[in-house]
Amino acid sequence: MTTITAPARRVHRPPWQGYAAALWSLGYGALGLAWALGAPGFPWGASDPDLDRELSVLAGATPDPAGWWIAAFGALGVALSLTLTSGRGPAGRVPLLLAWPMVVLLVLVIPDSRVMMGVAYTPLLLVAPLFDLSLGGTTLADAWPWPVFNQLLCVVGGLLLAGAALNFRRRRRGACADCGRTGHDGWTAPAAAARWGRGAVAVAVAVPLVYCATRWSWALGIPLGVRKEFLEEGTRDTPGIWLAGAYLATFGALGGVLTLGLVQRWGEVFPRWIPGLRGRRVPVLLAVVPAGFVSIVVTVAGLTYIRWTVAGRFDLAEWGAWLPETFWPVWGAALAAAALAYHLRRRPGCSHCGRGPALAPGSGALPE
Repeated sequence: MTTITAPARRVHRPPWQGYAAALWSLGYGALGLAWALGAPGFPWGASDPDLDRELSVLAGATPDPAGWWIAAFGALGVALSLTLTSGRGPAGRVPLLLAWPMVVLLVLVIPDSRVMMGVAYTPLLLVAPLFDLSLGGTTLADAWPWPVFNQLLCVVGGLLLAGAALNFRRRRRGACADCGRTGHDGWTAPAAAARWGRGAVAVAVAVPLVYCATRWSWALGIPLGVRKEFLEEGTRDTPGIWLAGAYLATFGALGGVLTLGLVQRWGEVFPRWIPGLRGRRVPVLLAVVPAGFVSIVVTVAGLTYIRWTVAGRFDLAEWGAWLPETFWPVWGAALAAAALAYHLRRRPGCSHCGRGPALAPGSGALPE
C-alpha cells in the first residue's frame, strides 16, 4: 500500500455541517423564544421528571429568563455557524474560541446520565413485547420523555457545530477540507494510529469492568463495595433493581467485546458465521458512529456522578455505588480515541486532494 499526493480530482463541496448547525440553531432559538413567551414544553425545571432536581445542571431553570437566553444562544449559533462555513468574518481563532465552548456545553454539560439510561434500556424495551415482559409497565416513552429527548437534540446540535468548527480549522491549517490530510501524517498515519489505538482500546475495555463486577455481584447477593443492608433495602424497596443493574453491566461488557473489534480482524471483515455478510468488509462508519456516540453518553453519565461526588452526595463506605462511574469519562475518552484510530487506519484515499491509499490501476475507485 503506497501513499501519494495528487492534484485535486473534483470540486470541493461546501461543508454541509455548518448549514445544518445554522438551521439547528435557528430552530432551537425559535423554541427558546416560544418558551419565553409562554409556550408549553420547556424541558427543564418543573416540567422535568427529575424529581430530586439533582440530575440536570438546569434543574432550577424557568422559561423566563432561560427562554430568552436560549433564543440569544440560537442567534449566536446561527451567526457563528455561517461564519465557520463561509470563512468570512472575524479572522484567526476567534470563531473557534466561540465554537468549542458551545460544543462542550451542548454535548457534555447540558445532557445528564438519563441519556445513557435511555440508550441502554431501549434494546430491552424493544424486545420485551416479543417475550411478554412487562418490565413494571415501563415503555419507550418512559425511557425517553421530552426533557431527556431534548438532551439528545442538544447533543446533535453540538456535533453539527463541532463538524463546522473542524472544517474551519482544516481550512486555516491548509489541510484538505474533506479528509483533513496535510501530507504530513505524523500521529494520524495508519501505522501510528494502530499503535496508540491499541492502548486506547485496552483502556476502553478495562475501565467499565469494575462497574460490571459490582453490579453482577449485587445481582448474586454479594455486597461488593456496599453494605449488606444496602442490598437488602434495594431489594425491599425496588424489587428487581439488582437484575436491572446486572443488565446494564452486561450491556457494558458486550460493548467492551465490540470495542475489541476496533483492533481485531473481525472488526474489519465480517466473520464467517454471519450469513449474507461473511467475508465482506465492515463499513468504517458502522463501527465509528456507534462507538463515538457511546463515548459521549458514558462520558456525560460519568460527569453526572462526578458532580454528585463533588457535592458530597455519596458515602465513602458505599464506594461500589458511585466510584466506578466517576471513571466513565476516562472510558468515554478512550473509546473516542479508539474509534478515531480505527477511522484513521481504514479511511480510503481522498478523491478531493488525492492523498491516502493509491488508486488501484484501472479501478477508477479508491480502495479502503
